[in-house]
Amino acid sequence: MFPKRLKNELRTRAKQADLPLSRFLAELVKREVSRTDGWPEGYFSQVFGGWEGEPLQRPPQGEYEKRAEL
Repeated sequence: MFPKRLKNELRTRAKQADLPLSRFLAELVKREVSRTDGWPEGYFSQVFGGWEGEPLQRPPQGEYEKRAEL
């Protein structure tokens, strides 16, 4: 089913986390699923208003190009 190397790596990581293998795998799945559930926890408090440099300015964009009508 799984390559032996992968099984050994998972067991090693579970042991390092002091978790049974099944719990370790459940946590991995939960973490992966939560990544796709919208914004990460604390995202807006860390990012919103985070710019601390000079105020951003948009330079003039020039004129729109004139295209032939269809």
